[in-house]
Amino acid sequence: MQTRNPLLDEFAKLTTGAMGLAQAAGEEAKAAMRSQTDRMVAELDLVRRDEFDALKAEIAALRAELAALKGTGAGSTAPSAAGRKKPETGRSTGTVPPGDAAG
Repeated sequence: MQTRNPLLDEFAKLTTGAMGLAQAAGEEAKAAMRSQTDRMVAELDLVRRDEFDALKAEIAALRAELAALKGTGAGSTAPSAAGRKKPETGRSTGTVPPGDAAG
């Protein structure tokens, strides 16, 4: 046999109401924190990650294009070994004096 105790019934209603209130307060606190964070990010003028990655890729492509336009190769700007001139192509090297034993 089940008895209905009015005191326990009121306590259950009170507890249910308190839990609902606590949940609503938690949601309100979360919304307020999100609002504050969004406002702070807007004030700091931060950039989103996807925008940063897109800009980074664009800069890398521009650097590669710039390097290609400049022609920065390893041999293009470096002086020849030991300061000697290389013979021009199509000419005989028979008139070039022989080098020392090292080469």
